[in-house]
Amino acid sequence: MSDSDDKKPVSLGRRRLLQGLGAGTAALAFPHLWLPTAARAQTAGRGEVRHLIYIRLSGGFRFTTAFNGDVADEFNPFGRSDRRAPGTEWGATKLLERASWLEGEPNKPRRDLGMQPVTSFTNEMCLLPCVDHEPFSARADGGHGTGLERFLTGYVGGATGFLTLVNYGVRQRVAEAAAQGKILLPAFSLGEAGMATGAGTYATYRPPVLEGSSFERFGGDPDSSLPAWASTVANNMDARFRQRLHTALRGGVETYEQTRLATREYGRIFRDPLLRVSVDADTRVDGITNRELRTLLGTDTQGQRAALALRLFHFGCPAVFMNQGGYDFHSREEAELPMEMDSANRLVSGLRTALQKMEHPEGGSYWDKTLVVLGSEFGRTTGGSRFNSANGSDHGSDLATRWMSMPFMGGVITGAGKGGKSLGSVRASDLKATGKVYSYRSVLKTMLDMLGADYEGIFPADAPIQDFFA
Repeated sequence: MSDSDDKKPVSLGRRRLLQGLGAGTAALAFPHLWLPTAARAQTAGRGEVRHLIYIRLSGGFRFTTAFNGDVADEFNPFGRSDRRAPGTEWGATKLLERASWLEGEPNKPRRDLGMQPVTSFTNEMCLLPCVDHEPFSARADGGHGTGLERFLTGYVGGATGFLTLVNYGVRQRVAEAAAQGKILLPAFSLGEAGMATGAGTYATYRPPVLEGSSFERFGGDPDSSLPAWASTVANNMDARFRQRLHTALRGGVETYEQTRLATREYGRIFRDPLLRVSVDADTRVDGITNRELRTLLGTDTQGQRAALALRLFHFGCPAVFMNQGGYDFHSREEAELPMEMDSANRLVSGLRTALQKMEHPEGGSYWDKTLVVLGSEFGRTTGGSRFNSANGSDHGSDLATRWMSMPFMGGVITGAGKGGKSLGSVRASDLKATGKVYSYRSVLKTMLDMLGADYEGIFPADAPIQDFFA
């Protein structure tokens, strides 16, 4: 499939969608063989989660050093972990053991709240070792620009960001809540504008992009500064204007008024003290305090964004995207990657602990109703050595670049019996796939499916992944 084809997603009906291409198959030849099978419209886990946390390990990530590490030393120079939790089939490595945030007396509060090293709960995470941008392509896409476009939209030159597709997909849920007088927040992108693109049908579903990590500077209610008589005059003017319109034109005005009311309601939510995650507040909401979230997740930008994501979920937000770290280590990777992974481990462990503690308004825990997924725009390679000549890694067109080994975590995974499982495998000596290969768009579609989002006409040649629930 050419890049020009990627830019033209086709809208197909439901019948045609059912006849689309499958998500994965066995692959043995170099670089691999990906054979389509009949696509099914949805998985057995459709609608099982209410919230998604999607994390990008920024800059391209050397997946074999963390999540697919049961391979030759040239792909994983840091070694395999012998501390992985019992029942873990996938290649957890020594980098996942790092947990400086649990060491010593200053970090005792985290230990008391239940935080653990990632290797202690790898049996709660499911890995897809072989996720590929384009299984039909002859080579990997190791470009920063094009790889990131694929990550954000599914296509090179894609016009619609994934979070826009999420908002579009849950539009019926939002409308039903609004009819009952309840405003649900949309998906939020925390610092990545590329997740918020969209035109045409999708233009009105673009998510907000929040550059900071809190709503602390969000202004007061503009209506509160008006005296009562002024509000009455303004409302009466609106009513008279609407009544004078021809009935055929009233729909647009009413839509505008509803949008204005929703915006006003958004403002009320944004001013809620619960979203002041930079403050050590002790008010317990959903079974946890902001002080405890700050203890678990940290007080740096990464930690505050993660805490904000969890608090946005309280107001009906379906998904949050955030970047983590910077892994473009063309040099000094041997020394710097372990430190960067220490931070990533803290984020993953903190999210797990918080989600399992938090009580969901619909019953059960947030862990039961939240999916956490990690990925990047491509894998990183060293071309046959443990590191390149500068003790770093690069990106090109080989299998190390091609495979994005993506971990999934959440109650939907453990509930399906896939905790610790590996959906696919590679040959240790050269990374040739010996199990299933999944297209990257099938991963995106799976996340939409688990959220219960409408995806008809979206990525029509890529089916959601059934193997999570087989």
